[in-house]
Amino acid sequence: MKILVLTQYYPPETGAPQNRLSSLAKFLVQLGDEVEVLTAMPNYPKMQVFESYRNKFYCKETVENITVHRSWIYAKNSKGIVARLLNYFSFVFTSFFIGILKLKKFDLIICESPPLFLGITAVWMKWIRGSKLCFNVSDLWPESAEKLGIVTNKKMLAAATWLEHWCYRNSDFISGQTQGICKNISDRFPNKKIFWWRNGFDFSQYLAVETSSFRKANNITEEKFVVMYAGVIGYAQGLEVIIKAANILQDVQFVLVGDGPEKENLKALVAELSLKNVLFIPNTPKKEIPAIVAACNAYIVPLKKLDLFLGAIPSKIFEPLALGCPVIMGVDGEAKEIFVEEGKCVLHFEPENAEQLAKRIAELKKDTGLLQSLKTNATKFVKQKFDREIIAKEFYEFLRK
Repeated sequence: MKILVLTQYYPPETGAPQNRLSSLAKFLVQLGDEVEVLTAMPNYPKMQVFESYRNKFYCKETVENITVHRSWIYAKNSKGIVARLLNYFSFVFTSFFIGILKLKKFDLIICESPPLFLGITAVWMKWIRGSKLCFNVSDLWPESAEKLGIVTNKKMLAAATWLEHWCYRNSDFISGQTQGICKNISDRFPNKKIFWWRNGFDFSQYLAVETSSFRKANNITEEKFVVMYAGVIGYAQGLEVIIKAANILQDVQFVLVGDGPEKENLKALVAELSLKNVLFIPNTPKKEIPAIVAACNAYIVPLKKLDLFLGAIPSKIFEPLALGCPVIMGVDGEAKEIFVEEGKCVLHFEPENAEQLAKRIAELKKDTGLLQSLKTNATKFVKQKFDREIIAKEFYEFLRK
């Protein structure tokens, strides 16, 4: 098959969709398909186009043996709804024109959502080129936007809901990142073919990880117990819980790697509490993260305490588990059932409960047997259930059928 991956997010950006889609593209090529990517000029998460891509409307390059087409996008570091909409819609239009003018016909288009608006480009290209369309849903929009308070205007929510239904109706198949997402869509669109395209870990990229000089570079002794978070520093993650836990456990070093709209607020909270045990590190290239994880004793995966996240599986959980780093997770619902109850490879704390998070960290620090048990179970469970190569083969068979 000739396949086009249509996404606003792709490496060299770092993040969940970037990792998942680039991994899928690689494995689909290995399985014999011809794959190309149509994406935006890299700008995430700082919302500033990377320097080497600035002042370009279109460019074509090869990333890990995959042909990648990039088109211009409006990117401005602003929390305003107007700037956000301009960001989304600018890529909708430039990707459509590049797709029609520069790209050939593909048998299948795989469109990543969110942003939901990119479905407009995907459906238009499907109609014009006669391609099949697989609409991949990694987050339910506009439901998430409404429950997180990002969008409150009822007319905008109604319009977004109409667009969501339009995208689903005009897709030949739909895939979702969690079983909760798949069930939600299946209940509303029972005649659609839906695939649970779960997140996972690409074991082929990390055959061995050496302990980095991370501790030495940041003046952290080998005896110090270190816990880390790496990813987007946004509202949904509820990262205040980490700062509050750091205030309780001042003999533990807390490390937050990444950028995002809530970073300055967290820094202000650290200053207000006069904390000396919280270290902020800017967004770091994907290839450097495993070495930092290896230098830490535990990894924190939090989310806000919202019913919306009962069906969420944070993608950032797979890397530390695969690398044998104990994870302390503040997520209820589907993620808790899979990793705590079934996999027995994660410690759980109530979302947004700093006291309980601090207690779990103290347990790990004290109980070396528990720490070793989590390490052993983690790598084994992820290899069995969430190996991206196996997931890609399952997705490949679904698409071919």
